[in-house]
Amino acid sequence: MSNELSGLDGQPEDRLDLDLATTALLAKEEDLPMLLKMLAGQLQASLADRLTVEREGGLIRKSDAIRSIDVAMGPDSFRAEVVKGRVTCSIGHTSGGIRIRSEQVAVDEWLRRLLDSLRAEAAHSQRARQTLENIVYGGFA
Repeated sequence: MSNELSGLDGQPEDRLDLDLATTALLAKEEDLPMLLKMLAGQLQASLADRLTVEREGGLIRKSDAIRSIDVAMGPDSFRAEVVKGRVTCSIGHTSGGIRIRSEQVAVDEWLRRLLDSLRAEAAHSQRARQTLENIVYGGFA
């Protein structure tokens, strides 16, 4: 297992990995809706109960194209929505089950903060650690 992702040793290079991963993911994926689709596939393994993916299409025929993705990580919820080919992102914060604030953020900020939350969870979850390593080191399979 890589100590770079564990966050357990507190080394400064921990931060570098996620910043580099965010830049690399956004650089090689010009089609942001496709990036969300692949990200949803990676997150499904470790966050299935906290991941909501809404797909294009109607009740009878669903597309594999993503309309929105919601990820609950502790008190934060990460939402990315595709509207007419544009991706808008927000991060909400809840307290006591009530959303107390929500902020619109750029895609790179949304992705970096999502990966940062996943890294915090990876410190105590093997599934989250594997998912994060797949995203950071392996890209999207």
